[in-house]
Amino acid sequence: MKYNMLLLEEKDDIAIVSINRPKVYNALNREVLEELDKAITYIENNADIHAFIITGVGPKAFVSGADINELNGINSSDGTKWMLEGQRIFARIERSDKPSIAAVNGYCLGGGNELAMACDIRFASENAKFGQPEIKLGNIPGWGGTQRLPRLIGLSRAKQMVLSGEFISAKEAYDYGLVNKVLPDQESLLEESIRLAHVIASRGSISIAYAKKAINYSQETSLDAGLSLEAFGVGLCLSTDDQTEGVNAFIEKREPHFKGK
Repeated sequence: MKYNMLLLEEKDDIAIVSINRPKVYNALNREVLEELDKAITYIENNADIHAFIITGVGPKAFVSGADINELNGINSSDGTKWMLEGQRIFARIERSDKPSIAAVNGYCLGGGNELAMACDIRFASENAKFGQPEIKLGNIPGWGGTQRLPRLIGLSRAKQMVLSGEFISAKEAYDYGLVNKVLPDQESLLEESIRLAHVIASRGSISIAYAKKAINYSQETSLDAGLSLEAFGVGLCLSTDDQTEGVNAFIEKREPHFKGK
């Protein structure tokens, strides 16, 4: 499929999705979201892809936020619909059986931060800046910022970021728990993201999917309900060929060769 606003590159068992609007700091408009939705569908339906990376083209921005031209003059009803559509697409990333890594270079603001938070893992370059500046425009985050941010960094820090609209550095984002690792530059950022994506992709896809589902579920339910889902997942994995292969490989002191069965 041809994309106008994205680049999609496949590297063996992973895919790299790059937002490709560097002249406007990779701002998200409707066409970007539509293409991102289609890219996710392609990745989920491709049995050869087991993990994916989302990043931005150019050194200045991962995603600078929603395209202001899309918001200027929009009415309340249409604005709500656009927010709900973005939420749906970001939730697809979060709930996908295939793990995702956000490789954050430069500005990661508003909808960009919300996109990064929908990914399972976030790496950042030292020049990255994170923020939810919607309050400066007389509005609030609309693609998950008020919900995912406190889950990741805590209520008080989330309120500080959202209510002030101020940016935080990559180091602060790491200290807050918003990102997993900070890399020196964009090149090393992408290298480390690709390395980890390949590591994750080499694991059994069934166990990866259930592990991710169980961890996500922990944020929405009671401990007892989460433990029940975890036990069910273990039982399901025990019935797979991948489980047998994993145990045999361990006993035989070799690398396992999982087939997703």
